Amino acid sequence: MTGTDSTTATPPAPHPLDRIGIPRPLFWGYAGLLLFMIGDGVETSYLSKYFAGDLGFSETGAGAIITVYGVTAAIASFLGAGLFADRWGPRRVMAAGAAVWAVFHLLLLTVAIPAESYGLVMVTYGIRGFGYPMFAYGFLSWIMAVAPKDHQSKAVGWFWFAYSAGYPILGSFLLSATMPVIGFYATLWISLAMIAAGSLVVLLLLRERTGFTGLAPGRDARTELAGTFRILFEKPKIGISLIIRLINTTPSFGMWVFMPFFVRDLGFRDGEWNALLVIMMVSNLAALLVFGVLGDNWSGRKTCALFGGVLGALGCLLCYYLPAAAGHNFAVAAAAVVVYGAGLAGYVPLPAMMVAQAPGRGGQVMGVYTLGAGLSVAVGPLIGTLSYDSFGFGGLMWIYAVLLLVNAVLCLRVTSPGDGLPKAAPAPVREPEPGAVKPA
Repeated sequence: MTGTDSTTATPPAPHPLDRIGIPRPLFWGYAGLLLFMIGDGVETSYLSKYFAGDLGFSETGAGAIITVYGVTAAIASFLGAGLFADRWGPRRVMAAGAAVWAVFHLLLLTVAIPAESYGLVMVTYGIRGFGYPMFAYGFLSWIMAVAPKDHQSKAVGWFWFAYSAGYPILGSFLLSATMPVIGFYATLWISLAMIAAGSLVVLLLLRERTGFTGLAPGRDARTELAGTFRILFEKPKIGISLIIRLINTTPSFGMWVFMPFFVRDLGFRDGEWNALLVIMMVSNLAALLVFGVLGDNWSGRKTCALFGGVLGALGCLLCYYLPAAAGHNFAVAAAAVVVYGAGLAGYVPLPAMMVAQAPGRGGQVMGVYTLGAGLSVAVGPLIGTLSYDSFGFGGLMWIYAVLLLVNAVLCLRVTSPGDGLPKAAPAPVREPEPGAVKPA
């Protein structure tokens, strides 16, 4: 008999998206995240200078506003990917984040900035900080619930690829195109349109059903919060991982506030700083995909320690010493930010490493992870606000470099899945503890 027996037929080839590590059902989530982060990233390269220049606030005053923004972002990061995603589902968390972002951005543009009021700017921009973490990290929880466990580092790598491509790369390109024509304030209205576009892509096109309901709907809110904090002590490596994630992006959020003032004093124009930021994050994008593969196929903890910690610390120091020595030399400054951008990507295996420490408690683990991410938005500018006037940009870079070297040591203490731990459970949905209400 000719033909192929059905029992020996070759299985269909995996979809190209699955092959590269993007869970196919979540494709529109990645697309919506990209558009949303373009809107959020428009302001990155110029906002601190806008506050300090156009609105007349001091440099450290601008840093304080962004620090308040970071505090609200930290709260939203913790609740959005943990408690809210477990109870409401990632889709509702993302929708709530988009609504908060849009409403308070409108108030910032129509009330606070026209009044040139420091207090109103701090309040409206600060509350807007609740928005983007709920949208972005709500989707990250969705990814961790759906992505195959042996491809989680790659799926998370693509999350950070979309996130960083928008914030700040394509956002900075958009600013470069519009600011010379319509100015920074008018460009902030365009960012609102991009936020709306990204939100609609997710709400209308992303139909994967896991994210439509709570990831652990039967858990009491107080039990959930208590469990998220308790896991820091029950699983000490989760507590260590919180510190690692906090330090991971602390230097970048501080640099984005204070490096514009440093390069301005060296003679760099606004467009040149904008280009340097784009180069930094393009380097980050390329490294994200490489380090995602290394994390899955080599060692997550060694990838984090060597590239995130050591390479990141070297990049911080180069970002000061190379431009300080060369002066207004764009190529030299670009080489420095390339090194830092690559090091920033070295922590991409961390979420999978953390989930592997507590299989079945993925929602609590992701709450811890995103708490660290959100705290860095506040801690990075706060360190600069407290030290920039006394120690300058060089002293600030040394502080960040030392923190990253400490991180390298901490990373080696967290076991990654390939080091002998069992793979995490198929999804971060926890069985209710005794006394919790089970869903009907």
